[in-house]
Amino acid sequence: MIERLEELDQNKPIHLIGIGGCGMSGVALTLRSMGYTVSGSDMNDGATLARLRQAGIAVAVGHNGGNIPSGAQLVVASAAIAKHNPEYMAAEVRGIPLVKYARMLGILMRARQGIAVAGTHGKTTTTAMVALALRELGADPGFVVGGDVPQLGGGSGMGSSAYLVAEACEFDRSFLSLWPRYAIINNIEEDHLDYYSGLEEIIGAFRDFALRLPPDGLLVYGASSPNIARFIREAPCRTVACALDREADYWAHDIRYERGRSVYRLKVGATPSAEAASCDVELAVFGRHNVVNSLVAIALVHQLGFPLDDTVRAVGKFRGVRRRFEIVHDENDVCIVDDYAHHPTEVQTVLKSSKIYFGGRRVIAVFQPHQHSRTRFLLKDFARSFQYADLVVVPDIYFVRDSETEREMVHARDLVREIVGHGGNAVYIPSFAEIEQFLANNVNRGDVLLTMGAGNVWEVGAHLAQRFSSATPTHHRSAVREPEGLTY
Repeated sequence: MIERLEELDQNKPIHLIGIGGCGMSGVALTLRSMGYTVSGSDMNDGATLARLRQAGIAVAVGHNGGNIPSGAQLVVASAAIAKHNPEYMAAEVRGIPLVKYARMLGILMRARQGIAVAGTHGKTTTTAMVALALRELGADPGFVVGGDVPQLGGGSGMGSSAYLVAEACEFDRSFLSLWPRYAIINNIEEDHLDYYSGLEEIIGAFRDFALRLPPDGLLVYGASSPNIARFIREAPCRTVACALDREADYWAHDIRYERGRSVYRLKVGATPSAEAASCDVELAVFGRHNVVNSLVAIALVHQLGFPLDDTVRAVGKFRGVRRRFEIVHDENDVCIVDDYAHHPTEVQTVLKSSKIYFGGRRVIAVFQPHQHSRTRFLLKDFARSFQYADLVVVPDIYFVRDSETEREMVHARDLVREIVGHGGNAVYIPSFAEIEQFLANNVNRGDVLLTMGAGNVWEVGAHLAQRFSSATPTHHRSAVREPEGLTY
C-alpha cells in the first residue's frame, strides 16, 4: 500500500474516479501543481471539470474502464464510488493499486504542512476562514473545503505555498487517514449514528485523530466542549484553548452584533514567546457560531507566526460559504435564507441567529431531514431545536446511505408530531412542489423563509425567489392556512 508521495512516479498517470467533487478536484489540482500526471472521470460535466482541463488534467465524462490510462500507477476513488463502478472494477482486474480519497489526501498532507479542521459543527466555515486568511497574508495555501467558497474561487485550490488546509470529516473515520501537523477540533457531539454506536465511540475517534499529530505539531480546540476535555491532555503536541466569555489561551468577550456583523474583543494569553495581547475583531459574517469559528481560525493562523492584528483583519474579510446562512432573496419585504444545517444544534443555532439578525420577524423554516437514521436517533433533540421558528414545514426525509429497514422505522410525520408535542407549530407536506405552492399562498410581507438541510431543499428557496421576484406577496399577515389533505 502506498503511504508516501515519494513512492509515486511523476511520469506515470494517477487516475481519480469522481474527480469533480470538492475534495477530489482539490487533490487532483494539488497533484498536478506538484508535477504529477493526472487524469479522471466524473458523471457530470461543468465548471469544475473545465477548470481541471485548464490545469492540464485529462477528464472524461461518464465512467468506463477504458478511461484509466495505460500505465496508470494508482487509482483514487471518491467516497461515493461503489466497488461495482466499472473503473473501480477495471483497476482491480488490471492490478492497479486503489486508495480512497481520504488516504490520498493524507499522503499529500505528509508531503506538505498539513492543517486539518475537524469537529461536529463549523468545520467547513472554519476551514474556509483559515484558507482565506493565509491567502490574504501572502501564504497562498492549497485547500479542500466541503463547500463552495466564492472568495476562494470554489471549494478547492492547489496553492503555491507549503500549506495544505483540509476539512477533516469523522464519518467512516476518514479523518484517521490524514497526517496533519496542525489541527483544529471545534466541538464534539453525537452525529453519524448510522456509523458510530454512540457518543463514546465518536469521542474515541476524535481522540485517535488528536493522537496522530506529531510532537512538534499544534492542536487548537474549543475549550467549552466537555467531550474534547476528556482526552485533550493526551495530545502528543502543544495545545491551544479557545473559549467564549471565559479566560482561555484565546478568548472572546463583549460579543455583539451590529449591522449584520459580529463584533467582539479578543484577548490572547501570554506565551513563552509573546506577552498577552488584545484587540477588536469585526467579522463580515453573523452569529455566535461564527464567533467560535473565527476564534479558532485566528488562534491557529496566529500560532503559525503571523502578526495578530494582520491575522484578525484577514479573518474579518471572510464573507461566508454557500449554503451557510446564505441570503438568496431579499426584495419587497420578503427574505429567503438557505442553510446547510442538518443536526439539532445547527438547526437551533441558525434559527436563533435568524431571530436576532432579522429583528424578530416571523420565521418560516422548511427543514428537510437528512437520513432516516439521524432523524430517528436524534428525533427528540430535533423537536426541541425549532423553538425559534414560528412555523416549520417538513417534507419527506432525504434518503441517503440508510437501508430500507431503517427507512421504514421513521417518517417525517414523526418529527412533526414531536415538534407539535414540544409546543411548536409544524406541518408535514411531502413534496417540494406542494411546499412551494403552500408558501406562495402563505408568506407575508416581512416574513423570513429559511430552508435548511444537507439535501436538495435549497431548490425550494431558489424557485420561490424567482416566483417572488416577479409577483410580490400582497396579502395581510394572518394565521397560516394548511393545505388540504394533510395527514399527521
